[in-house]
Amino acid sequence: MEAILIANLAPIMFAALVIFLLSGFPVAFALAANGLFFGLVGIELGLLKPELLQALPNRIYGIMSNDTLLAIPFFTFMGLILERSGMAEDLLDTIGQLFGPLRGGVAYAVIFVGALLAATTGVVAASVISMGLISLPIMLKYGYDAKVASGVIAASGTLAQIIPPSLVLIVMADQLGRSVGDMYQAAFLPGLLLTMMYAGYILMLSLFRPKWVPALPAEARNLRQPNGNSGVPSLLVLIVISSLAAYAFSHYYQNLHPEIAKDALGIYAGCVGIGIAFVLALINRKLKIGLLSRMAEQVTFVLIPPLALIFLVLGTIFLGVATPTEGGGMGALGAIILALMNGRLNWKLTKQALDSTSRLSSFVMFILIGSTVFALVFRGINGDIWVEHLLTSLPGGQIGFLIAVNILFFVLAFFLDFFELAFILVPLVAPVAEKLGINLIWFGVLLGVNMQTSFMHPPFGFALFYLRSVAPKIVKTSDIYWGAIPFVIAQIIMVGLIIAFPNLVSVDSQEAKKEEIQLDITTPLDDMPAPSFDLPKESGMDEMRDTQASPAHSL
Repeated sequence: MEAILIANLAPIMFAALVIFLLSGFPVAFALAANGLFFGLVGIELGLLKPELLQALPNRIYGIMSNDTLLAIPFFTFMGLILERSGMAEDLLDTIGQLFGPLRGGVAYAVIFVGALLAATTGVVAASVISMGLISLPIMLKYGYDAKVASGVIAASGTLAQIIPPSLVLIVMADQLGRSVGDMYQAAFLPGLLLTMMYAGYILMLSLFRPKWVPALPAEARNLRQPNGNSGVPSLLVLIVISSLAAYAFSHYYQNLHPEIAKDALGIYAGCVGIGIAFVLALINRKLKIGLLSRMAEQVTFVLIPPLALIFLVLGTIFLGVATPTEGGGMGALGAIILALMNGRLNWKLTKQALDSTSRLSSFVMFILIGSTVFALVFRGINGDIWVEHLLTSLPGGQIGFLIAVNILFFVLAFFLDFFELAFILVPLVAPVAEKLGINLIWFGVLLGVNMQTSFMHPPFGFALFYLRSVAPKIVKTSDIYWGAIPFVIAQIIMVGLIIAFPNLVSVDSQEAKKEEIQLDITTPLDDMPAPSFDLPKESGMDEMRDTQASPAHSL
């Protein structure tokens, strides 16, 4: 019996963790208790030495001193301040007026604003609750199908999971040992493509089920000119002028600095174009020239502040001027300034944001500490080798591994949220992915898109719970669940597209790999080879990386 227990302690430990989690026991304490219990069992069976557990204080101190994790409270605070500053309300109202004449116009506005909020807040709860309070009553009032309305709001809120500055990507980068900035750059295109897929679904409904997504009636569109015109042509002219200014600047600047990267040039040109549009709108308003319509002015003054914040945060990170932690700090300061400009910053709002930020940050830290205890013991009993053998023996090589892992994450997302999945499963599957030659930044983005479904899964998706808490009673819970399913399918299709077309995720052609440090001991005998010793993975030393890597097109 003891021999059987020794041979199968790793799968028994993993099964015990699953039972703990399904029993409803708090995740952080389930991880820590499971790790300590099996650590004592391993010591009793002679598999582990008591000295192994003495590594726990150093590991916990390493978590506390991890600068990357500081980005989580910064971005959380930024999102909560923006959500309470009225920015979401202004955006939804203005963009809803812009798209209102189109069938499904309000749904398009929700998707667009959801993507914009995702790029400024990075917090799912803030986006879903804001759009649920503001847009859902309007959509129901003007005849939208309850399933479509609730589904599009919940799905658009979850874009904060994959569009930078996503908290998921910060955690994923930390667990994979990769740069947060690289992870942000890699996730940008998949996030935009997923946004377009959501809009494509609304377009299909507007063609085949037009009664489900009607246009706003004329009396509901109040940003019209005195003569009744929409004012959209004026906005189009402003966009053309700004685009030409951005193009001219990029051409001129590239001639002066031919060595500049395209990403950096695009960021600089975008800043110039946005600045030109804002200055023109400001001159038009102050001097009352009347060249711009009410629609053009309103869209400019509502869109420019969040876009400026996006460039402040993500632009500085992509340019390498700031680390993600520093970018988060600047974003938090920028959110405070925007709230002050809107006249909505007060002590009550600040206190609520600080309280929520503290709770979320403590939640993350406790789960991370618990997962560290579990991982230390699990690796001590060779659990990582068991997982590696289990996954590498799957048929199909890389593709078989990716399909199996994504199915595992998709199923577990019914019961666990993304923090728990990232801290428990990612450290187990990442080494196997690296051994199979899979780019870990690409792998992190793929799992990030997959884990986005954890917010949308009926019946346990958190986005559905957030929407239920603010939805009127006329909207049934079943409407919310059924409305979410098409968007879950879109997310699954996106996972398949990333696997089928790896270049959708932009990764550098060179990825950092672990460098093996060898200590060569030369013997006096010429014919005897010098032994080499690799540093253990669990040593307290920082991992050193070289510049060699697998190509980006290898998954």
